[in-house]
Amino acid sequence: MTTMSIAKKHHLSHKEAKAAAQKVADDLKDRFDLSYAWRGDSIAFQRSGLTGEMHVGRSEVRLDCQLGLMLTLLKPTLEAAIHKEFDKRFGKPA
Repeated sequence: MTTMSIAKKHHLSHKEAKAAAQKVADDLKDRFDLSYAWRGDSIAFQRSGLTGEMHVGRSEVRLDCQLGLMLTLLKPTLEAAIHKEFDKRFGKPA
């Protein structure tokens, strides 16, 4: 399995950051057929060949996941989609 970790600083309130994370999760669900569930300040998600968690902190959102063999080939595509969503929902880097 391959690990993928993406972190992004944000300046949103915690409530706004959780709402933004929900929108990211909804988008990833639609694009990549993920199922997910909130657990406190984190969203646990999975699909065949992928498990992970997105944690919403006070000043940072972090995505950590494990990719199976087939999805490892799509890692650059997945990373690009996640970076794009993070920039859209949490603000572009300065």
